[in-house]
Amino acid sequence: MDIRGFITSLQVTPTNALFALGAAILSFFLMHGALLLIRKRLGQLSEERAHRPVAEVLTKTLARTSTLAILATSILIGLSVLDLPEPWGTRLGHLWFFTLGLQCALYLHRAIKVGARRYFRAHSRGAEDQQVTVAHTLVIWLFQTSVWAIFALAMLSNLGINVTTFVASLGIGGIAIALAVQNILGDLFASLSIAVDKPFEVGDSISVNNFSGTVEHVGLKTTRIRALGGEQIVVANAELLRNTVYNYRRMSTRRISFNLRANPSTAPELAARVPEALRALIEKHEKVRFDRAHLRTVDQNWIEYEVVYTMLTADYGLFMDVQQAINLDAMRMFAELGISTAPRPQHLVLQDLQEQPVPAGRDAEVRPTEPVRARYLKQ
Repeated sequence: MDIRGFITSLQVTPTNALFALGAAILSFFLMHGALLLIRKRLGQLSEERAHRPVAEVLTKTLARTSTLAILATSILIGLSVLDLPEPWGTRLGHLWFFTLGLQCALYLHRAIKVGARRYFRAHSRGAEDQQVTVAHTLVIWLFQTSVWAIFALAMLSNLGINVTTFVASLGIGGIAIALAVQNILGDLFASLSIAVDKPFEVGDSISVNNFSGTVEHVGLKTTRIRALGGEQIVVANAELLRNTVYNYRRMSTRRISFNLRANPSTAPELAARVPEALRALIEKHEKVRFDRAHLRTVDQNWIEYEVVYTMLTADYGLFMDVQQAINLDAMRMFAELGISTAPRPQHLVLQDLQEQPVPAGRDAEVRPTEPVRARYLKQ
């Protein structure tokens, strides 16, 4: 059948055909022009304000628009104005679904790549390390694969193919595979959680359960930590996230509480002067905020002061220098005030227990014939 016979079979008049051709050409130029204007405006917005991630993602996503897709859409618009008999009307509907669905899948494919790249770039400390690179690749692959799988199933369903059984089979197979490799999948998703949520990063000093150290590497299954003793500790990612993680590198301040003890025989007048003296010797240090100093405990063994201050930096070396200086100043302060820090003396008392007479009627009780020496402590 030649083209003229094919057009005749479609019952299309020359006037209707020219109208459809004009509609197709006009829609092509309108869509192409509108796309250029939108991309230009979004580009200006992303340049004016760099913190507009949506404009950047949309600009790079729309750049993925295919000229062939615009041409195919224009042709479909032209064909839509024709009064086509069946089954061409149904086939035209399938072509519409395929063209628009394919372009939407391409948009989502691009948006996922651009969005994930921007997210990891914004949350990284400069150059991407291996942890960020692996997580970036896995996240993009997971979401892009999901997009194309959904598009393929939707396309099959639009063509009239029953995909319910196929989807159910995939679900059952996925459950079986997940149960078989649940430990590996758990560590894999834990690795993604670490990369996305970033509870810690390579180089951070952390403490978990009974060990502390510096994070050296975060892989797909395990995290390697260099312990304070020098040995390397390898922990599964899922096991690591199930515990409480203390990240010391992200400390902004450090609260310190310590106790000082003195002899309980200290006069109340001298004991009352200690808190103010402690305030003075703490406040003279830089990057230190004094909180409080109180006489907390008074008993027969000692009097105890509780001192609390805050370091305005997380530098552990500076904290130890300041604490050492405070301890030395406190020793000098106690010496100047004449307050002894020695504990209450304990006295050892020795006493002889002489032989006691045996009471009448208790001749069965045996008494020692030699003196017995007993010793005890008297406070």
